[in-house]
Amino acid sequence: MQGIVITGNRTVSSMTFPDPDPGPGEVVVAIRASGLCGTDIHRFRAHPEPGAPVIAGHEPAGIVIEVGPGVPESVGRIGMRVMIHHYEGCTVCRDCRSGWTQMCSSGAMKLHGRDVHGAFAPFMKVPAYTLLPLDDQLSFAVGAAIGCGTGTAWGALERMGLKGTDTLVVVGQGPVGASATLLAAAQGVRVIALDVQSGRLDVARAFGAWQALDASDPDLISHILELTEGRGADMVLETSGSQQAADAAPDYARPWATVCFVGVGARVNFDVYAQLRKQLTVLTSWTMSQAGQLDCANFVIERGLDLDALFTDHWHLSEAQQAFERFDRQLGGKAVFLFD
Repeated sequence: MQGIVITGNRTVSSMTFPDPDPGPGEVVVAIRASGLCGTDIHRFRAHPEPGAPVIAGHEPAGIVIEVGPGVPESVGRIGMRVMIHHYEGCTVCRDCRSGWTQMCSSGAMKLHGRDVHGAFAPFMKVPAYTLLPLDDQLSFAVGAAIGCGTGTAWGALERMGLKGTDTLVVVGQGPVGASATLLAAAQGVRVIALDVQSGRLDVARAFGAWQALDASDPDLISHILELTEGRGADMVLETSGSQQAADAAPDYARPWATVCFVGVGARVNFDVYAQLRKQLTVLTSWTMSQAGQLDCANFVIERGLDLDALFTDHWHLSEAQQAFERFDRQLGGKAVFLFD
């Protein structure tokens, strides 16, 4: 089969790999949708990585087509529609058993698409414990989004302790930020969406944002204070990874607010003395647990959210270089590879 490898220096390459064969406790999934993630772009821009080529892609959804020995039918069966929690761990430590495989305390964590072959290929072999059922009401593309980008937004909102009475500033309206806007607005939260692209602000409004503001406006803080009766927002979620955005995020917050960083790429710098009297709670959040991934999917179904609207670019695997180049320019919203 052909799989896409991120070869760095803004290139990807289609390479030939053997079709996967499941061993004990493993299954093979026929990929139906595989999303592009911002972390893929970091690797796309970077220098080539050492070691053997690894098929990229860690936002998969598809159908189980082969089952190895020892896999219970309730966990993985042929024909089952699935999402994949894209981390492998030791399975026995406290973190793995709690569904936070990415926190594996034994040091055995492997990330799909980086440490082991991922989903930019027609087929993917995974341990059966990484499978999560994908409801028939959700498209494979939506399942792929929930597997990382949208799930990351869900995990951050959970970690922040968001309430329906809160005002939330979401910094950046890329795939994670737009997902956060959609999920928070569906909970009754007043969302102030920030971005520098007018098209992304239009999407934020369509997703239920209370206000959508140009992040490059020199009077932005004044506007946020005006909207919040001079106090600032109850919650601030930084999703862009922009250094300027990360530096400014605490300025949008009221006293006793929570500020959470999920955007990768920035270094968080702020004047402690300037923020000291706000008594801020500052958090980071790393994707979501397996239970959180399922909760997010169920929430999307229960609230009837049109998460398919997140996708603006649909690609075939043969168009991988073009897809990455467009995504690298941060044009549009969420991008996904679709398979026949």
